[in-house]
Amino acid sequence: MDISSWPSDLAHEQWVALPVSGARPSARYKHAAAVADEKLYITGGSRNGRFLSDIQVFDLRSLTWSSLKLKIEPSDDKSAQNGLQEVLPGISDHCMIKWENKLILLGGHPKKSSDAMIVHFINLETHVCGVMDTFGAIPVARGGHSVTLVGSKLIVFGGEDRSRKLLNDVHVLDLQTMTWSVVEATQTPPAPRFDHSAAVHSERYLLIFGGCSHSLFFNDLHVLDLQTMEWSQPQVQGDLVSPRAGHASISIDEMWYIVGGGDNNNGCPETLALNMSKLVWSTLTTLKERHPLASEGLSICSAVIDGEKYLVAFGGYNGKYNNEVFVMKLKPRDLSHPKIFQSPAAAAAAASVTAAYALAKSEKLEFPQIIDLNLNGVEKSVPQKDINIEIDAIKEEKKELESSIVEIRAENSTLREKIDELNSNHTELSKELQSVQGQLISERSRCFKLEAQIAELQKMLESLQTVENEVQILRRQKSALEQEMELSSAQQQGSGGVWRWIAGGT
Repeated sequence: MDISSWPSDLAHEQWVALPVSGARPSARYKHAAAVADEKLYITGGSRNGRFLSDIQVFDLRSLTWSSLKLKIEPSDDKSAQNGLQEVLPGISDHCMIKWENKLILLGGHPKKSSDAMIVHFINLETHVCGVMDTFGAIPVARGGHSVTLVGSKLIVFGGEDRSRKLLNDVHVLDLQTMTWSVVEATQTPPAPRFDHSAAVHSERYLLIFGGCSHSLFFNDLHVLDLQTMEWSQPQVQGDLVSPRAGHASISIDEMWYIVGGGDNNNGCPETLALNMSKLVWSTLTTLKERHPLASEGLSICSAVIDGEKYLVAFGGYNGKYNNEVFVMKLKPRDLSHPKIFQSPAAAAAAASVTAAYALAKSEKLEFPQIIDLNLNGVEKSVPQKDINIEIDAIKEEKKELESSIVEIRAENSTLREKIDELNSNHTELSKELQSVQGQLISERSRCFKLEAQIAELQKMLESLQTVENEVQILRRQKSALEQEMELSSAQQQGSGGVWRWIAGGT
């Protein structure tokens, strides 16, 4: 791959490992990542149980890594309290968001724990870092949570506190005032979880997907309406999605991309996309098992290079720690309103309605203008008779269009009845299918019982065969014993005759 022109050499919707010039950073997982000015920033993470504190930068143009040397904020009086002698403490399971000219790091499991959530910052221009003072209802410290930027506010959901208690609370940090507030939402919230993912659609809906508890892995989707503050769990369509945690996600326009994750036994090799407007899952690509992207604790960001949009993934763990950079070029998408499936009749009806509306508007607006023009002495050469003929022709055409609209509406009504009939048939067939499935389950249960009875009978037959063999042995022993007894009796009779002969002779 030519480094200078690598973006143009990529095919769409395929993961490609970028060639790297020079040294690479330590392989890791549960780090945080963000893209700014065509550079990928990686902070912290974990490797072999050790928390990392370095800041690594990958230049998406030159494909080279460098280490960012940070400076402690001179006015930061809290540096001693929060372990900032190391500039940034070793940390994992945290989140990082780009805000203006800063990278903001929230929460995570640091080497030195605290009771409340700490917010760090890195100034991308001066490379100064420090702790941001926050006010209000500061949430409890946690890791494995999600952080989503909505306007100038950060929304924090869920996670696991330092005592391993699972959380499903919602907190908001106003970046303008650095004030925390607690969201009191209604309806049923998601179950407490960590290592999930979150995204915001249309600056109004917070979506929560996947994650895990201490015993379960989830594949559910929950939505919080940020205006009404109500939770819901909508029905989704499309491809089936397996439960997962530790995956990475990024939203671009109306699409939400999910990469990696797993269930502690197997990694998830598919790259998913959720159309947040239609709530339809689709699979963009599926990788081989044990691929570096089929990992837990990886990161994914979006980048725009030469006007093209890319997904950029790094790190993760699937039995092996990874430090490769993978990119996927996304296909350009039509950002207009979602297309609604229409039958030819519906399309014709829409066209007819549009035409009729245009004609009616022309009658009201254009014709008076022509009359006004004639009154003002403009275009006096156009005879009034010709205009009347044209008006009559347009009116006639309008009547024909209205007639066709009536016919199309009748056709739509017929189609709607057929659809209702099909839906009714589908419902009946579904019930019948459920009944058949119930019968199959019952028959399967009977088969299991019969198989168990057959196994018992086979054991009995085997034991009967053993008994029969023993009976045969006993019969042979009895026969031998009877023969011995007969032989012994014969010998006794012969012995008595001799003695009688001797007694008679004397």
